[in-house]
Amino acid sequence: MDKPSTITNDIFPPGKTPIGEGSFRFDCHPGVPCFTRCCKNPDMYLYPYDIIRMKRRLHMDSDAFLARHTLSAIRDNPFFPSVMLKMAEGPEKPCPFLTAEGCGIYEDRPSSCRTYPLERGVTRMDRLGRREEYYFLQKDAHCLGHREEKEWTVADWVADQDIEAFNRMNDLWVDMDSLFRTNPWPKNGDKQLRMAVTACFNVDKFREFVFDSSFLSRFPLSADRVDRIRETDEEMMKLGFDWVRFFLTGRPFAP
Repeated sequence: MDKPSTITNDIFPPGKTPIGEGSFRFDCHPGVPCFTRCCKNPDMYLYPYDIIRMKRRLHMDSDAFLARHTLSAIRDNPFFPSVMLKMAEGPEKPCPFLTAEGCGIYEDRPSSCRTYPLERGVTRMDRLGRREEYYFLQKDAHCLGHREEKEWTVADWVADQDIEAFNRMNDLWVDMDSLFRTNPWPKNGDKQLRMAVTACFNVDKFREFVFDSSFLSRFPLSADRVDRIRETDEEMMKLGFDWVRFFLTGRPFAP
């Protein structure tokens, strides 16, 4: 599945036009002949929030989830590895969470799955802290859901598929990805790269680092933020992003 586009200066990817206020027809259900075809041998990026939702659904810690269900690869960003979903063994290479009835983790499925048949594109944040988002329609040849009669607007689809929470978290990742694309690593920066991968994708290991090292004495946080990072993976993920940005750019983060 395609990685969501990052748009620069409102220049859209070749051959793609935003839907805007228009509508599209689509439905996916067991009665569609290609049902679950897209769950076999997909090339799927995972984002930090995807991993949080999936590992929590499976009652796994980050280390176990990453080791069992992901692989790292250099893809469109030559300076930082992408985390990809590892497919199950077999000639069709199905998603490891695919069952006879469909997705076994449907409520916590990754961003790419829940957004399809749309692809979301976002502009990088401007100087005033604003960004724009656009949606494009993907029409894969194998997908017969586009022949169904049900009609949607983008807003209807985003609400129906519970996409907004993923968008908010993934926008934070866009900013990190933008930083990594500048090749910010010092010479012989393998250690910094490994630290960044951990802070971004392994929220449980980063939590151990924060609470079992001198982190909180070197970077004192407010009692409120300490409570928040203790309580939720999402807040710990945000702290990880802040910390990576700090050690790569010197930009301070809110206590």
